Amino acid sequence: MVGLSESSVQPPKLAFLFMTRGRLPLAPFWERFFKGHEGFFSIYIHTAREFRYKPGDLPSAFEGAHIPSQDVHWGEISMVDAERRLLANALLDPGNSRFILVSESCVPLFNFTFVYKYLLASPEAYVRLKNEPGVNGRGRWRREFLPLVKLEDWRKGGQWFVVDREAARIIVADEIFYPLFKRFCRPPCYADEHYMPTMLKVLMQGNVANRTVTWTDWSKAGAAHPAQFGAGQVTEKLIARMRGPPSCRVGDEGVPCFLFARKLMPGALTELLQLADFMGM
Repeated sequence: MVGLSESSVQPPKLAFLFMTRGRLPLAPFWERFFKGHEGFFSIYIHTAREFRYKPGDLPSAFEGAHIPSQDVHWGEISMVDAERRLLANALLDPGNSRFILVSESCVPLFNFTFVYKYLLASPEAYVRLKNEPGVNGRGRWRREFLPLVKLEDWRKGGQWFVVDREAARIIVADEIFYPLFKRFCRPPCYADEHYMPTMLKVLMQGNVANRTVTWTDWSKAGAAHPAQFGAGQVTEKLIARMRGPPSCRVGDEGVPCFLFARKLMPGALTELLQLADFMGM
């Protein structure tokens, strides 16, 4: 793809929302991804409440990105709280056009220009709206969600989203769905898997692509967490597998379905940097 053109008019920006416990071990690879595209992106980092970065901990692109944070516990509504906190901070910048939730184990699979044009080419949000049967899907719905959320509206999806400003505003301003999920969606109901997919299905289904752009390996049957990739495992073949064929569509163009991947462990950093040229960065 051709490069991004410079203009006197401020271009729309991609807001990268990093939800992490603290350290960002893959930040040097992200720095490679961002390099040369200043003005086209912004970064926000949510950590554990007491975590603080020291000078030199992060590459220059991440300086000043740490937002006021609270502790997050897996499977609890605090995960949704962190997502909403990140979105609220990013919405303060009127230049932010797309909002991308990533973690410390996420990496981009293509160069910045490709990701930018892909996400700006469609107004749709990328959120999986899975109508999943069984105890881990519709079985988590409760009658207490009525009349706002009917069983047929109950959806499930991974938390790693891409949304536009309209969807981001809806999520941050919500005072109707959130109290219901905070009160009634508790393990084995996980709010980060159901809150956003269900609310967006009810409020703006026509503007949601019903797919994620973050690749995750759930091939191990019955696993509570996806496969991890560490030192010695990240190769050109794996990157090609993560990217996949151009079997999705943005407008009239066939495109790869995935722009990002997880879970990449800290030990994979050296191999990722060695593969940066292969990945077009």
